[in-house]
Order: sequence, then C-alpha cells, then structure tokens
Amino acid sequence: MILQTPPSVNFRSEDTFLGLAPFLRKSIAGIDLRLIGQEMLEMAERSPDDANRWMNLSVVMFCLGLRDVGLAIQGQALALKRVFHLAATGQPARLRLLMLMVPGDIAANTPLDCLLEDSDIDLDFYYASPGDPLAAPLPDHDALIVGISECDENRALLKSLENTLACWPRPVINAPQNIPATGRMAASQLLHNAPGLLIPPTRRAPRSQLLAIARGDASLPALFDAIDFPLIVRPVGSHGGHGLDKVDRPDELTAYLSLVDAQEFFLSPFIDYRGTDGLFRKCRIALIEGEAYACHQGISSHWMIHYLNAGMYEEAWKRAEESAFMTHFDAFARRHHLALDAIYRRTKLDYVCIDCAETRDGQLLVFEIDHAMVVHAMDSEQLFPYKQAKMQRVKNAFRDFLLRLTCDQADRLPKCGSSAILVTDQ
Repeated sequence: MILQTPPSVNFRSEDTFLGLAPFLRKSIAGIDLRLIGQEMLEMAERSPDDANRWMNLSVVMFCLGLRDVGLAIQGQALALKRVFHLAATGQPARLRLLMLMVPGDIAANTPLDCLLEDSDIDLDFYYASPGDPLAAPLPDHDALIVGISECDENRALLKSLENTLACWPRPVINAPQNIPATGRMAASQLLHNAPGLLIPPTRRAPRSQLLAIARGDASLPALFDAIDFPLIVRPVGSHGGHGLDKVDRPDELTAYLSLVDAQEFFLSPFIDYRGTDGLFRKCRIALIEGEAYACHQGISSHWMIHYLNAGMYEEAWKRAEESAFMTHFDAFARRHHLALDAIYRRTKLDYVCIDCAETRDGQLLVFEIDHAMVVHAMDSEQLFPYKQAKMQRVKNAFRDFLLRLTCDQADRLPKCGSSAILVTDQ
C-alpha cells in the first residue's frame, strides 16, 4: 500500500523522530525553516533528554546549511541513543528495514526516508559507533541496508562491517564491501572501459602539487596521466558542488586555490557535454536491482547543473522537456542498456543512483555514482504534474524489491552455521 497524500506534521510539537523527508518537503516548497528551527530549539531545551527532538532539530540545521551547528546538535542526540525509529505511514507495516548510518550531514548517508515517504515500510536508523560499530542493541528487522557513504573517514568502518554482515541472518542490501566502488577515483577506474560509457579519469592531488602547477613549476599532464586543462577541480570529501569549479589555465588555478582552503583535491578533465542547442542536460537515474528509473533532468546554459538553480521552476519549456524525458525514458534506457548494466554488474550495488548526460556521439557520460543521492517526489504537483506518477514508479520499485527480498527469506540466508548473528527486538 502506497499513500498518495503526505500526512501533515506539526513540527513544533512533535516528539517523535521525523527524519529528513518532511523538512526537505518544506524547503523545496520555499518555506523558511528558521522559525520552525527556533521553536524546535526552545522545545528541545525544555526536554534535554529527548533524543528525537535533538535529532529533528539537527536535520533542520542541515537543511538551513548550518552544518557545524547541525553536527553539534546531532551529537547531543546520539549521546542519548543510537537508534531512531521512523514508523511507516501505512500501518500495519509490511516489513521493517534497518539502515546502518554514521553521524554526519545529509550527504553522509542514504536519504532513504525520502524514497520511502508515505510507504508501508518501517525504517530504523542505526548510527554505528566507530571501533565497535554494532555495540548498541539492534532492533528486530526483516532486512538491513548499509546507508553509509563512501569517504576517507568511513573506509575503516565499512571494512569492519564486511565480516559481520557476510553471514547476517537477514538479507543485506548494498553490502559494505561494494560501497567503495562509488568513490570518485574508484568509479572512474571501475567503469573506464565499460561499453557505451564515458567517465572522466579522476586523480587525487595534494595542494602542494596544484600550487606547483599554478606557478609553472610542474606540468599537469606530467603529474596526472590523461588529465589536462580545462580541468574540473573539487576538494576531497565535498558534496553538492561545494568548492567545485572549472579551471582553464594555470593562473585560474592560482585564483581557485586562493579561495578554497583544502589540502587535497580531486581532478578530472572537463568534458563539454552541450547539446546542439548549446545547453547542458544532466539527469539523475536510480538503479534498483539493475533496473533503471528516471528521477529528474536538469537543463541549463551552465555546465554545473543543480536542479534547484537550473531554472526548472521558472521556465515552463524546461519542464515540458523534462516531462518528455521521463515519459520516454524507456527509450533512453534501451539506448544505454550496456552502460547501465555495466554499472550494476561492476558495482554490485542493489540500489545506486547515477548523475549523467548524453554526449553528442551517443555515449552515457557519467559524472557520479552514489547510493546517497536524494531521490524524492516532493516537487509541486501544479508545476510538475508529470512527476508524481513517474516518481511513484521509482518508489514502488524499491518497495517491491524489499518485499521480494524478504518474502522467501529462509532460502536466501547464507549457510554460515553458528557464526550467524541473531537479532532480537529491543
């Protein structure tokens, strides 16, 4: 059962865990969260032992772009408990999904409650502890998904989960050993020779090397094979375009480094993916068990496309083109089935998203693959009347995947004998 109308939420009085979805919905609708955040802060201060209130408040801070404040508030919540329950809208719930997470902002984990919004799936957020990731009691669950994003800080944690989850007595989605494939360097190496797919090579560079290139003391191609100007540069660990820029010449690299205070960067060659009309088009695709689903398409005159600032809300012709893209997405998926299948088979991820475009010669240009991208059905039905049905397909596909995965659980369990870890209800 999938409900079509999101329930109203009284943010100011709610003492249950709300997750990201209701706050993101408000933000996308253009509602200022500052007043809500202030009132929630006052209520949290009156209930200092209520972890749910602190965690909800931290999400508001992240939505407002106050990352450091959000992390501090999140730390208060996690000092009180490590498990947060998000009850399904449709009750009784068909199954209970446990998601392993790490402390961090919105980009740190899979924003799964946005995809499961208004579903009949109970979702438990379990924040793993460094050193002893599953130290806290685990809630009972029908399946487990690893929502932890790939980054330097999480690599040891993901490695430590491999043996534990290898013989888990419930189905495991996005096994920890497969998540490193979403790293920028790893993905560029893993997919570089996939049929019909173009992914720019990515290299990691310390600040000292970039300064040498900027001064003319070193050559970019000599230090980094297959990379030359124009160059895409971004700080290691950044998300959402923060610190991302295109650099055409060494003197521009000097200016970039004067503005971005980071010690390590990812470099990749800039690929001009403009269409014949001079516009750039970037789409987001979700792969669920290897099946491709359209999530959105942004259109812009600028190469760095973010859906929220691409003019999709202001220009009707762009929405009409996106509608046609989503309506006829099956043809897109057929054209690029070899590339999409290679991503699924090489990453071995059950659920992963792709930000990509089509080159003029018909290749699938992949910018990024990640299981922590936001996928939602929250855009205005008045402005985007075509989206609800298309996004419902994505949501239904993920729900159906979960139900298939758990309907015959006994036959799917690994044969690990007494080493399997049993979980019990809290």
